[in-house]
Amino acid sequence: MKIVKASYLISSPSFDQCPALKAPEYAFIGRSNVGKSSIINALCLQKNLAKTSGTPGKTQLINHFEIISNSVAKGKQDKWYIVDLPGYGFAKVSQSSRRRWEQMIENYLRKRPNLNMVFVLIDSRHSPQKIDIEFVEQLFQWQIPYTLIFTKSDKEKPGVVKRNVEAFFETLKTLLPYLPEGFVTSAEKKLGTEEVLNCIARYNLLYNEDKAKN
Repeated sequence: MKIVKASYLISSPSFDQCPALKAPEYAFIGRSNVGKSSIINALCLQKNLAKTSGTPGKTQLINHFEIISNSVAKGKQDKWYIVDLPGYGFAKVSQSSRRRWEQMIENYLRKRPNLNMVFVLIDSRHSPQKIDIEFVEQLFQWQIPYTLIFTKSDKEKPGVVKRNVEAFFETLKTLLPYLPEGFVTSAEKKLGTEEVLNCIARYNLLYNEDKAKN
């Protein structure tokens, strides 16, 4: 799949203020400073579509980006949305702000009617982190479709990345009845971005087929 156009749409301070949209949405979420904005920019081949920052917790809003891509069906185009959600974890914010973010994220994930997939971003440089495992478990319990994206693979030795990714899946295997799909990526090297886009293309097709039936 090739993205033809990607543009910023809106930032919403709460779930209730998110725009009413009909096309499928793909939410990106992970621990603070895991590289969400960088991956979004790499997927869209733009440097500054999503604002990057070295300061954990910089994303405090629900950010929508409108995407136009070539459809699986020849001669057609698909419209869909990337949603950059606030990170969870280690951001230096007050307890009240953290609770507000958590509630905003939960409301979006559980109530957004056109949410088609959640991409959970995991830092591939580290061994499995409890907070990431717990978040994936929560998505499973809520019955929300999700896929794993392991980020920053260029920042560590390949053997270490491979070991960390395998360890993450081994941990999930002890907790869940089946494992999600996962992609190892590097925003800087554009590694794995094509695989993520092809995954989105598949789910766009399923979304459109389901809509046609209904």
